[in-house]
Amino acid sequence: MTRASGALLHISSLPGPFGTGCFGEEALAFSELLKEAGFSYWQVLPFSHPGMGDSPYQSYSAYAGNVYFIDPRQLRAKNLISDSDLEEAKYEGSAHAVDFPWLHRNREDLLHKAYKNIDEEIIRDTKNFCQTTLWLDDVALYETIRKLEEGKPWWEWENYALRMHESAALDEIRSKYYDEYFFYCFTQYEFYRQWMELKGQINAAGIEVIGDIPIYVSADSSDVWANTRLFQVNADHSFSHIAGVPPDYFCEDGQLWGNPLYDWDAHAKEGYTWWIHRLAVNFSLFDKIRIDHFRGFCSYWSVDAKAETARNGQWEKGPGMDLFKKVAEIFPNPPIIAEDLGEIDDAVRDFLAATQFPGMHVLQFGFDPNCDSTNLPHNFEKNSVAYTGTHDNNTLLGWLWDASPEERRFALSYCNYPDPDWGIGGPQSPSCRAMIRQVWQSHADLVIAPVQDLAGYGRDARMNVPGTPVGNWVFRMPQEGIDSIDTKWLSELNILYRRK
Repeated sequence: MTRASGALLHISSLPGPFGTGCFGEEALAFSELLKEAGFSYWQVLPFSHPGMGDSPYQSYSAYAGNVYFIDPRQLRAKNLISDSDLEEAKYEGSAHAVDFPWLHRNREDLLHKAYKNIDEEIIRDTKNFCQTTLWLDDVALYETIRKLEEGKPWWEWENYALRMHESAALDEIRSKYYDEYFFYCFTQYEFYRQWMELKGQINAAGIEVIGDIPIYVSADSSDVWANTRLFQVNADHSFSHIAGVPPDYFCEDGQLWGNPLYDWDAHAKEGYTWWIHRLAVNFSLFDKIRIDHFRGFCSYWSVDAKAETARNGQWEKGPGMDLFKKVAEIFPNPPIIAEDLGEIDDAVRDFLAATQFPGMHVLQFGFDPNCDSTNLPHNFEKNSVAYTGTHDNNTLLGWLWDASPEERRFALSYCNYPDPDWGIGGPQSPSCRAMIRQVWQSHADLVIAPVQDLAGYGRDARMNVPGTPVGNWVFRMPQEGIDSIDTKWLSELNILYRRK
């Protein structure tokens, strides 16, 4: 990587009139603002449809896009919806938060209205998309059956043949409920069409997009249902062990994610084809991808499915370099960023070094006054991506307010900001600027700040609090917040530290 900088903001957090950010003019305008500020990268969260807890990291498919990101204005431009339909798609509530219950009701209705008006050209293009998109048939079938089964997880479906993913039973569903099946094909076609067109415009503006994929998939997903052989699934479709992480910075009992674990021996026997295909799709969607919980490829935390916390799990061996040697054969120099946070031992460090992928540093994790943390900027290595914070962290200003006096004193001293008025917020917040500057002047090739930090927001703008099941993933940036970002100061910072 060359020396550069970027900002982190999920599509859902963009401003706009439709209750969530979307693939519309606001996204393009944001990319142009990034370029004005001297940035080269825009990092987003997973594009997968939000699942349990409205999390994009818990979805019914590793591939299916979040249809709430479809821009209703583009549906109107194609005469798929009326002016009154477009008005009904506009949200009259707060511009500061995503209202997921409202979206569930409103957007489903809107997309069905659009589907009823598709013409022969769109039908043809959707069919072509189906034929060239390997994962789409399983997703459309899964969604169709799940609706027939009133939302029950796949292992509780009444039809045994459908639970077992038997071809004859699937053919019958596809034929009998073709209209519903094809609706899901159309919405995914439109999602991918809009995103690829927008991404081309973002790239033309001089910005590259960093995507994010979680290492695991959800238990109740088309991925596990269609590929049980590749997961640690019992014959009765129960799970004896599930994924999580041991006690860490965020949770003293660890985090019990609940995702099924991979059967890595089965993946190896198939030449890791499933993972190769997953990476290929994401390489086509993004310029770089960050793989969440990358250390799980070296060793993963396995927890008894009946356990109430992740505290008493155990480490199991992952595929390691066997997988990534195969990846390198197909994708020379793959554009991967390894999220290597959490409990790291020498084996994980050696594994990451062998991949040669850049790892991560997070400034907020460095401010322990009693140790020389690798997350302090003077310890950042060149081949790394450094963050002021991630979607899982508090904002910089929120962290300062919540830190212990000793941590705060050390952080402010380290950042050469002794002023007692450290609690001032806003885009000119001197304490936030001092902390951002520390990351920017570091040796790390790529540095990234969440937009909340660029705007000097407090803890109420946090995207996610790990280990809490509700109230997350709703943050939105109002237009006045976007407009307040000091692009002149950021551009000067990027020039000063040779990140432009």
